[in-house]
Amino acid sequence: MSEASDVEEMIDAFFPYRRSYPTNRQIPHQGIAHEAVLRAIEEMSSREDRSARTGRVSGSIYHGGKEHFAFLAQVFERFAHANVLQRDMYPSASKFEGEIVAMSAALLGGHATPGEEACGVLTFGGSESLFNAVLVYRELGRERGISEPELIVPVTGHVALNKAAHYLGAKIVPIAVDERFQVDLDGVRAAITPNTVAIVGSAGTYPHGVIDPIESLSQIALEHDLPLHVDACMGGFILPWAERLGMTVPRFDFRVAGVTSISADTHKYGYGPKGVGVMLYRNRELRHRQYFAHTDWPGGLYASPGIAGSRSGGIIAATWAAMVTIGEHGYLEMAERIFKTTAALRDGIAAIPGLRLLGDSLFMAAFGSEEFDIMHVNDALKERGWRMNGLQHPPGLHFCVTLPNTQPGVVDDFLADLRAAVRYAHDPPQAQSLSGAIYGGAMTGDSLYGVLDAMYEPAPPLGPGDGD
Repeated sequence: MSEASDVEEMIDAFFPYRRSYPTNRQIPHQGIAHEAVLRAIEEMSSREDRSARTGRVSGSIYHGGKEHFAFLAQVFERFAHANVLQRDMYPSASKFEGEIVAMSAALLGGHATPGEEACGVLTFGGSESLFNAVLVYRELGRERGISEPELIVPVTGHVALNKAAHYLGAKIVPIAVDERFQVDLDGVRAAITPNTVAIVGSAGTYPHGVIDPIESLSQIALEHDLPLHVDACMGGFILPWAERLGMTVPRFDFRVAGVTSISADTHKYGYGPKGVGVMLYRNRELRHRQYFAHTDWPGGLYASPGIAGSRSGGIIAATWAAMVTIGEHGYLEMAERIFKTTAALRDGIAAIPGLRLLGDSLFMAAFGSEEFDIMHVNDALKERGWRMNGLQHPPGLHFCVTLPNTQPGVVDDFLADLRAAVRYAHDPPQAQSLSGAIYGGAMTGDSLYGVLDAMYEPAPPLGPGDGD
């Protein structure tokens, strides 16, 4: 194959619809018919959801049920146009948001301390939640006279914390993890300085699904009069059900005295629509530090709970609808299926020579190898229609178990393909794995910027004279 053909193939992989539909580089002179747009949307969505709904994707699609998604879409439709910034017009948003926060806080031990009720806000997902955490603790630090704030974070803590620190002028102090992939407590103690404004732990971590030793971190935080944020964006809406099902789960929520805030994503195991999470605080005093209010603007009085101003009421209403219709019984039943599937998956992986499990998790199987390049395994799995999440430091893959993965036969099919992928990795046709450049960390920051740039460009022309 020629170099030009290789380039075209790469472009087609990134822009798979450029040969099927016109590329709009400006607003069409004549509007496209609704029917044509709907046909295109149906084709694209069906194509892209196919592998997820058959259970061959790690994470990403947490519920997967067509009826569930159709119901949420019905709810969204009723409030899609509503701007919840205008509460005089759409007071229903106060019902939805207040109840989502209250239900989430109750699930996460928010009533554990007498005389103190946990509170919170809705966010547009885990990244904004963590942005708020960094903001609030930076502000607390400023009140203590700290001008160069530092947050102590395990290396497995979500990278959105680094992004927030970058934007907000704070510093992340990374702490190594032990052989169980939990944060090293001695490292946390040693990292505390007069500039420390908060400690962070995870429940569970994105790479391995591991719960950091939150109760031990709480003791350290209390000893040094420091806040402790728990990032439960991954586990916040599934780990509490494990405890109710009689499983052993370390405490990580507001029942732990030193925990001052928790982030959790309703759009993961809460089974709400994408783009909503909760940021919970132990008390209103903390929550007030993330608010913004301005009283001297010619446009009038302005107050906002977070980064976003205008927000669609549709996504908020649909999140509320998901939680109240699933109910405790539904969440328990689905969590039990996920825990059983994860246990079978982990047992199967552990039985394959050459693979080793990374960390212990109730909803995730992370694995690597000391015998071969695990990214060759990823290549072979991808060829068989599986989409895993790549890890580094150490290299690995993780399979985050969601409801589509609990369908009969999925685990057996995966383990059979994984065994074949391991055989492939022992004797691959090329030395360099195809996915290693992305997941192995070989790409530079500048080249990643190029990937981001491509996401915001129209598809390249197919050839000379292609004016679409």
